[in-house]
Amino acid sequence: MTEAPPALATAQPVRLAEGALRDLALAVQHEWLVTNGLGGYASGTVLGLDTRRYHGLLVAALPPARRTLLLARVHEDLAVGDARVSLAAAEFHDGTIAPDGHRWLAAFDLVGALPRWRYRWAGCELEKLVWMEHGANVTYVRYRLGEGDRPVELTLQVFVAHRDHHHHTRGDAQWHAALKVDGDRCVVRMLPTGTPLALRLAGGRFVEECFWYWRFLHRVERARGLDAEEDLYTPGRFVVTLAPGQSVTLVASAGPTAPDHEPDAALARAWQRQVALVERLGAGAGAVVRRLTLAADQFLVGEPDRRANGIIAGYPWFGSWGRDTLIALPGLCLTTGRWNEAREMLLGYARRMERGLLPNYVADDGAPVYTAADSALWLAEALAQYERTTGDTALVDSLLPTLSDIVAWYRRGPGHGIGVAADGLLAAGAPGLALTWMDARVGEWVVTPRRGKPVELQALWYNALRLVVGWRLARGQACADLSEVAERCRLAFAERFWYAHGGYCFDVVDGESGDDASLRPNQLLALSLTHPLLDGERAAAMLAAVERALLTPYGLRTLTPEHPAYRGRYGGDVPTRDGAYHQGTVWPWLLEPYAVAARRVYGSGWLARPLLARLAGHLGEGGLGSVSELFCGDPPHEAGGAIAQAWSVAALLRLWLDV
Repeated sequence: MTEAPPALATAQPVRLAEGALRDLALAVQHEWLVTNGLGGYASGTVLGLDTRRYHGLLVAALPPARRTLLLARVHEDLAVGDARVSLAAAEFHDGTIAPDGHRWLAAFDLVGALPRWRYRWAGCELEKLVWMEHGANVTYVRYRLGEGDRPVELTLQVFVAHRDHHHHTRGDAQWHAALKVDGDRCVVRMLPTGTPLALRLAGGRFVEECFWYWRFLHRVERARGLDAEEDLYTPGRFVVTLAPGQSVTLVASAGPTAPDHEPDAALARAWQRQVALVERLGAGAGAVVRRLTLAADQFLVGEPDRRANGIIAGYPWFGSWGRDTLIALPGLCLTTGRWNEAREMLLGYARRMERGLLPNYVADDGAPVYTAADSALWLAEALAQYERTTGDTALVDSLLPTLSDIVAWYRRGPGHGIGVAADGLLAAGAPGLALTWMDARVGEWVVTPRRGKPVELQALWYNALRLVVGWRLARGQACADLSEVAERCRLAFAERFWYAHGGYCFDVVDGESGDDASLRPNQLLALSLTHPLLDGERAAAMLAAVERALLTPYGLRTLTPEHPAYRGRYGGDVPTRDGAYHQGTVWPWLLEPYAVAARRVYGSGWLARPLLARLAGHLGEGGLGSVSELFCGDPPHEAGGAIAQAWSVAALLRLWLDV
């Protein structure tokens, strides 16, 4: 097997030894992820026991924006003489685990960003490595037999599907895939009009079988209160003989033919791509920064043969979200030297502006959904950070007309109740909608509607006004009226938002039930953006209140534990889980505005390193090599949500690099 370049060994190691793999209940919580730069991915647990509907070896990104599971899993068997063993692991509806090949798993690690397994049985060691072709819906699974004195027969039974990654397959004994076999390759078409799956194992032969396996269990989906069972179809198995030191690679691709890529060359491309990412950081970058840089790359997506032009908010279930993209962009792109990608993303989002709004998210059919009051305002802050980092004033020239239009639309009202009120503050809210980042809803229940004048909207609005004024003045453009609007907002904020009894800011004023004094972290944006709304004694008091009640080793709680609506555990079925989403749950991305605020209050000598140590240690837990979406509000703060979240990685990357 092509060895990984030495540069990749400089990333923080992620390894699980045999002892850590023996406790099934704990080991099954460790998950791996590889991506293809299109939004497609492969993912699973280190034990091979699929616990989510999203686990699979090829989840292809098919146009317009659908991710489709094609290759669900592979069961590996080894045979030496008359002895045979399975290395695979699967769980069924009644809790039966069969096969239970995880017993032979001796080690797991990430080589760069690629997952690698080592199995030991009967004096043999088999190594497995998984990666994807960047810019293509192709997964490679390489097997290498270690040194020894006898060959083995390797059998790879493939399990296929054709479904949206959010759903499950229900089989039918009368449903058989169309199958075309040609020597060491085959093409499986589960649906007459669906995308075929092409499989190839050079040097092997395919044995046709064609039957269903019923009722696989996805235990995490069951714990989440969702449909948790799936049927999978196996068209057959590949068989190959491996001599000691020899390797073979299963190639799986979305399309009518398996690519003729030489696996060694494909792996070399994967290594070279990762080396280029970490070497761009320079020799001074530490191990944690290098590991996070590899994680950051997984979220950047684009069209084939083009540089990245978008960000996946999180894996495995999120797509592209405007707010997440603009918050994460500085961390994922600017700190890693990917300035061209940042420029393309900012231009791309500006082109999607409609009536002053940017998309909240892009639906599975590719249509943008405009239900965010803050995304367009985040564009101004992202551009300001881009300009400070790159010195590229030409992009400001290009985007300033769009930002001026956004400001004009917000003044006259783009819809959803968004607009400047008579007091100069920004209002937002409409029945059935959650327009801020606290957007959880269950059916018609909007968990945290925050209708009225949310605190972070004032911070973003004032910041955008001040940035636009500054850019226009620098270009000799008139903006006296915008300066007046900004000043009215500043004065009204000082008068209306200070909650003197608590020593912090109201979360919402003029809400459905009046002014909301709930202690939440949203007020940090009033102190952390380019142009803050708070300073002096109020800034120090607010920060102290937030630290006392909301700060944890993994991020900030979304609600103080003293509040009656606080939920300290994130889990359970959909209503329970979403009811806790912003009601005390800890979010790592909030560490970045907290750190900026702390430095402004405490001075440049304040260091974030002690605060970040626990979160950096999380890179060896859960979604290995990445940072989870959220954590429980109560200790021990178990991870939850998506196993890899863009703005979580971005926050830790920026802060760790800074210190």
